Amino acid sequence: MKTIGLLGGMSWESTATYYRAINEGIKKNLGGLHSAKILLYSVDFAEIEELQHLDRWVETAEILGSAAQRLETGGADFILICTNTMHKVAPEIEATIEIPLLHIADATAEEIKEKDLSTVGLLGTRFTMEQDFYKGRLEKEHGIKVLVPGSEDREIVHQVIYDELCQGIISTDSRNEFVRIIKMLYKQGAEAVILGCTEIALLVQQEHTNVPLFDTTRIHAKKAVEAAILC
Repeated sequence: MKTIGLLGGMSWESTATYYRAINEGIKKNLGGLHSAKILLYSVDFAEIEELQHLDRWVETAEILGSAAQRLETGGADFILICTNTMHKVAPEIEATIEIPLLHIADATAEEIKEKDLSTVGLLGTRFTMEQDFYKGRLEKEHGIKVLVPGSEDREIVHQVIYDELCQGIISTDSRNEFVRIIKMLYKQGAEAVILGCTEIALLVQQEHTNVPLFDTTRIHAKKAVEAAILC
């Protein structure tokens, strides 16, 4: 079994979901007392969040690149960035290491194409919804059309992620808002909606809506399990 390197802490709330999901996947596939071989480097999210909102992405890349190098030195065979947003600096992180980085957008695209879908909605931080590093990858490299909410709804999603979900706060009112936004994307032509922030699935699950959802945390974890056991 290969050793999985997790670049986490952004936030630790969703990183905990990664740890559980990966171990559940290993147990499901291998049975018995098997568990995953994992190295975790958890950053201080307050430092990352501040740099994000100051548009100082070069510095975030330096922090995460250094962390990725430590995972590689520690024996990780491949790395996951346990957040959608920080895939903005995935190329810079990849440039610092020799081992593979499993990209969350690629893993999600595979699942979407397996369902034979061509148009999806995307929820995430404002950075993920508005910038090209994520939706552009889905569109240009995978041929998937991506719809995002209007500006006011993007701001609602962004604020709930940082002010509530990253701090472990689960609000029924916020869930209702997310479900409303998901329905709006569906009415606009989305065949399904990507939960493109690793915290969103803490708030909204498939039971809350009839619109098909793609939980990127679970998808990414599943891909890690496959990579770990298919030696």
